Amino acid sequence: MTDDKNPQHPFPATKVRLDKWLWAARFFKTRSLAKQAIEGGKVHYNGARSKVSKDVDIGAKLTIRTGWDEKEVEVIALSEQRRGATEAALLYTETEASTTRRAAEADQRKAFKGLGLNSQQRPNKKQRRQIHRFKQIQHD
Repeated sequence: MTDDKNPQHPFPATKVRLDKWLWAARFFKTRSLAKQAIEGGKVHYNGARSKVSKDVDIGAKLTIRTGWDEKEVEVIALSEQRRGATEAALLYTETEASTTRRAAEADQRKAFKGLGLNSQQRPNKKQRRQIHRFKQIQHD
């Protein structure tokens, strides 16, 4: 008997480990990568470093650093299963400040890349001058 007024939530889990939640929310491809990120200090739970086995609570704030980006998200739902990206996106919301900061940093990286610098080798004298000019413009 199903009650139409109270449908079941698509993510019925009550307790989920942090590494499993990060994997289910598709921040990391495997649980072992999620575990390494947590142990390496790239994931903060409510502003503090956490253990892999920490139980995730709804409403918790997570700071997740992946590559160049750092996302601040709030947990909305829990899930132990990894599903499609559209369903995984229902597990969290990214804060507005995080979204704007990531966009600004991406624009900065694009502008810096436009200077013609190759990150595989040390910059020459001309490139160093360009770096100093760019930093001065950003500072002012």
